[in-house]
Amino acid sequence: MLTYNMDVTPESVWKRTTPSEAELAQPYYCTEAGVFYAQQHFSTARTDKESYILFYTLRGAGLIEQGESHVVLSTGQALLLNCRTPQSYCTAPGQSCWHHYWVHLDGAGVAAMEPLLLPGKKLTPVQLTGVKMQEYFEMLLGQMEHSTVDSMVTTGLALHEMLALCARSILAQAEATSARQVILQAAETLRKNYQKELCLADLLAEAHMSKSYFLRLFRRYMGTTPYNYLVNFRITQAKELLVKLAEYKPLAKIEELEEQNYNMIDERLNNGVEKFNREEEKKEQQEKPQARSSLKERLAAKQKEATQGNNKDTKEQEKSKNSHREM
Repeated sequence: MLTYNMDVTPESVWKRTTPSEAELAQPYYCTEAGVFYAQQHFSTARTDKESYILFYTLRGAGLIEQGESHVVLSTGQALLLNCRTPQSYCTAPGQSCWHHYWVHLDGAGVAAMEPLLLPGKKLTPVQLTGVKMQEYFEMLLGQMEHSTVDSMVTTGLALHEMLALCARSILAQAEATSARQVILQAAETLRKNYQKELCLADLLAEAHMSKSYFLRLFRRYMGTTPYNYLVNFRITQAKELLVKLAEYKPLAKIEELEEQNYNMIDERLNNGVEKFNREEEKKEQQEKPQARSSLKERLAAKQKEATQGNNKDTKEQEKSKNSHREM
């Protein structure tokens, strides 16, 4: 059963064809295809159909659901879906449009590629670059108006190339993911063994890659060479160690003060409290600053010294006079 809301613009295209026996024997053939300039309320729901459908988004995004799996197909993404189980698709929520190509296709070749394009029967969007997919769809729509052997072959080749584009993208992504994991593992090895002597040969043996390929991937994913990565990590570890040592300084000061307190208590116990008090008083007297006399006090002291000096001179003079008289 099929239900839909054809909220599409007038320039949308929908073509159908009935495959001949010769076409049904081909590894790739199609029954209908089109390009929908779908608007916000476009939707389709289907219980089953004996075919696959391939989507390719030109603009906006579509929401595709099948079973417990649902994905948003954004601009530049393609998706293969097996229509033999219930599915639905519509313009994605929050999107004003979903301009997309689509084609119902089938054949032994499509079935053979299903495990790769639908791993674990899970909907898998494929990001494509360039305009190749759009060109193949336009070629396909053009060939559907003809019923010749040449058009049959051209259609089959176009369908094969469209699926091959998706397959190559998935394989490239899987390879990139695998390569990235290898580089991340190499970086982890450098971090774990940064205090040891390391060489590039050890990393290459672990990665099972050539030197040039490994270095190219390492720079791509880590942004630098293995040597610079190791040096930078060592510097970072050294900085962290210095910070930790700085945190221990207050603790060392506390321990020093505690030791001084213990020594003071021990001094009291061994030499007696009274002796300790006398020493403390003596220490305070030594440390107490001498009071500075005022200017008035210093002048009075000078005057006293001068008076005492004059009195002494007078006595000396009188003594001298008496001595002369006696003579």
